Amino acid sequence: MKTALVTGDLGFVGRRMVPALEARGYAVTGLDIKRGPHEDVRDWFRTSDERYDLVVHLAAVVGGRLTIDGAPLSVAVDLAIDAEFFGWAVRVGQPRVVYYSSSAAYPVDLQWRHIAHPYLHEDDLTWGEEDTVDERGPGSIGVPDMTYGWAKLTGEYLARFAADQGVIVHIMRPFSGYGEDQDLDYPFPSFAARARRRDDPFEVWGDGTQSRDFIHIDDVVEGTLAAVEKDYRAPLNLGTGRAVTFNELARMFMIEAGYTGIIRNLPAKPTGVHHRVAYVGNSLPIHRPRITLEEGIRRSLA
Repeated sequence: MKTALVTGDLGFVGRRMVPALEARGYAVTGLDIKRGPHEDVRDWFRTSDERYDLVVHLAAVVGGRLTIDGAPLSVAVDLAIDAEFFGWAVRVGQPRVVYYSSSAAYPVDLQWRHIAHPYLHEDDLTWGEEDTVDERGPGSIGVPDMTYGWAKLTGEYLARFAADQGVIVHIMRPFSGYGEDQDLDYPFPSFAARARRRDDPFEVWGDGTQSRDFIHIDDVVEGTLAAVEKDYRAPLNLGTGRAVTFNELARMFMIEAGYTGIIRNLPAKPTGVHHRVAYVGNSLPIHRPRITLEEGIRRSLA
């Protein structure tokens, strides 16, 4: 039987990844610090000599926008997690891994003006070009989105060295994943909760014109495993290519909940980048998302 390791298996993606792997015939082992400090992946990577047919590395400190903007050092732990992960993979000769990067790794300036940059293409994120990546820190031209984006970009860089030493690495860049069991730190489940309560006014952080590419978590998982099965080794966006503003999303939730309320924008709240939408020309031949945003809203409200 094929074997798989999923780090962060109790997290939002991991809870869907494990049954998807089992359905494909894998015997799955999970590691997650939520079970206790004995499952800190950093310690496990330093001491373990085990190998698996596939490792899906999801363990990370993520959090919503408040964590990314308000507690950047807590997110920087991801640098240590990923360094230990790739060091372990090379040391034990792990044959194949999936590394979850993020759309936050793209340069912030490419995510601001949707007219000039309608989509984020995988080729927009490259190394070695001074006008793409620099050291001026968060908010500068050519740099990722806060420490979370920096950590994921660095993880991709480490993945290249691991690949040079024989590890097959599949790099996924998911956009705004959502699902029915997502934590309330994220906008989609928060909008669902407001719609279930029939909030009026319906609060939206920022001016509501910021747009995202919402993709259901099941399509994130299926797209990932399809890329593994087809041995696609270049970094891959996981999104739909559809831009939806937060004001539009609020209206969609209210309509599905059967009422019409007033949107109250909260400009003092953190909003992140203005426009983040995936180029999906490379991903659609591998996996075409099956769950529409409308269907995802219905599921979230059910």
